[in-house]
Amino acid sequence: MHSTLIVARMNTASQHEVARLFAEFDRTEMPHLMGTRRRQLFAYRGLYFHLQDFDTDNGGELIERAKNDPRFMQISDDLKPFIEAYDPATWRSPADALAQRFYTWEDGT
Repeated sequence: MHSTLIVARMNTASQHEVARLFAEFDRTEMPHLMGTRRRQLFAYRGLYFHLQDFDTDNGGELIERAKNDPRFMQISDDLKPFIEAYDPATWRSPADALAQRFYTWEDGT
């Protein structure tokens, strides 16, 4: 399984609305089209963490293709009042919000 982690800023009072928006989005076929196996959202002291798991490591390619879908564009617009770039001065695309994995461990049994 391949995972991505998006880091941004979010007022914790917004977490219920953000969860509602994703629940609606995830009831569509979009997660399947993007190859998303699981989505988890976390909040910590004004930070937003969006963990997305994919069956394969081509999740980024599938998301790139999905970006032009009206449903993808709609949720992106709907989230704007609640989610802001971690560092607006350096943010140019969602790739600028992806955390870089530097260690992993799996139980091999």
